[in-house]
Amino acid sequence: MSSLQQQLSGLVYSTDQGKLCPACKESLTSCCCAELADQQRLESLDGIVRLRRETSGRKGKGVTTIQGVPLNKNELKSLTAELKKRCGTGGALKNDIIEIQGDQRTVIKSLLEAKGFRVKLSGG
Repeated sequence: MSSLQQQLSGLVYSTDQGKLCPACKESLTSCCCAELADQQRLESLDGIVRLRRETSGRKGKGVTTIQGVPLNKNELKSLTAELKKRCGTGGALKNDIIEIQGDQRTVIKSLLEAKGFRVKLSGG
C-alpha cells in the first residue's frame, strides 16, 4: 500500500491531455483499462452460462439471473435488451450479470441455446 503522499502526488489533470486515468496515467481518450478488464473477465469464464432464479433481497419478487455469458460489454447490453423484449418484462445488466424480472428460465434457456451457448440451470 502506498503512502498518502504518494497517492496525492499523482497528476490528475493536464492541460495538454485533459483528464487522466488513475490506473494507467494515460488520457481518458487513449485509456485501455476497461478493455483490458473486459478481456480478463472473458478469459476467466468457463464457457457455461448459468441461469438461476433468485428472490433474496427483492422482497419476495423473483428474478432470473444469467451469469457467465462470454460476450464483451456492448454485446451483453444488446443481449439484455433482446432478452427483455423476448420475455416481455423488465431487466437490467449489473456487474456483468443479466437480471430479467420473473421466472423466465425456460424461455431464456431456449433462446441462449439457439444462439449456441452451453446453458445450465443452477440454484432452486
